[in-house]
Amino acid sequence: MKIVTEAWDYPDAPSGVEKLSYKSDQDGMKDWALARRPDKGSTWVVHLHGHGSSGDQIYTRADIRDLWLSHYLRLGFGVLSPNLRGNAWMCPEAVVDLHLLLDVTRREYGGRTFYFVSGSMGGTGNLMYATAHPEDVALLVALCPVTDIASYHEWCRSYPGGVRDEIRAAIESAYGGSPDQVPKRYAGHCAIRHADRLTMPLLLAHATGDATIPVEQSRRLRQRLSSASNMTYVEIEGGNHDSPLHGSGMLKWLDQNFQRK
Repeated sequence: MKIVTEAWDYPDAPSGVEKLSYKSDQDGMKDWALARRPDKGSTWVVHLHGHGSSGDQIYTRADIRDLWLSHYLRLGFGVLSPNLRGNAWMCPEAVVDLHLLLDVTRREYGGRTFYFVSGSMGGTGNLMYATAHPEDVALLVALCPVTDIASYHEWCRSYPGGVRDEIRAAIESAYGGSPDQVPKRYAGHCAIRHADRLTMPLLLAHATGDATIPVEQSRRLRQRLSSASNMTYVEIEGGNHDSPLHGSGMLKWLDQNFQRK
């Protein structure tokens, strides 16, 4: 993967952020990521954006920037935030692109340890990527994620309207069809099916009132990993899709697990 690097700036964003532009080795798709070097050490947080956002979400969405990014910077971590084909829901091509981006981060920035912390589509991508390349993921946070992409696609079809229609269309576009049309592509990205690979410290959180991704998605993975000592599960009564951002105790959990690294 050939990378072109340039400075990137945004109001209220920290200094030192670089934009990494590239063409995918798979199909030539033009894409980009943002990278900020660690202030100390070689640990990076990988932030995957949510549906409808892009690779700059951690800098441009105020609540995530103020709550999450500021915490990472206080700890001196680097931050990698890929655009990763937009609303691609970690399709197989996105997995390959991200794997190569991590190699670039190792080679060009000295990255050694990667913590994946994201929510919604990003949390979904964290789980999918970790089952594909567990060797790359030292710690994982998935807030309000999809854990079975095929069943979630069906749920969106069964409860049409608004963003659910947009998500279903985006999933079909990224995966090259519906689960009935390309079942192997969906099955290969089912976190529940491959949950035995999720051996890293894992925080899973969901609100019961989530109308965008139903809590049953997280409950099924919790059940699948019920005997796993590495998983912490937080279920928020009521709430909505954004509730885990503030109500999961994520930053405290992160600090406890960061200290063990």
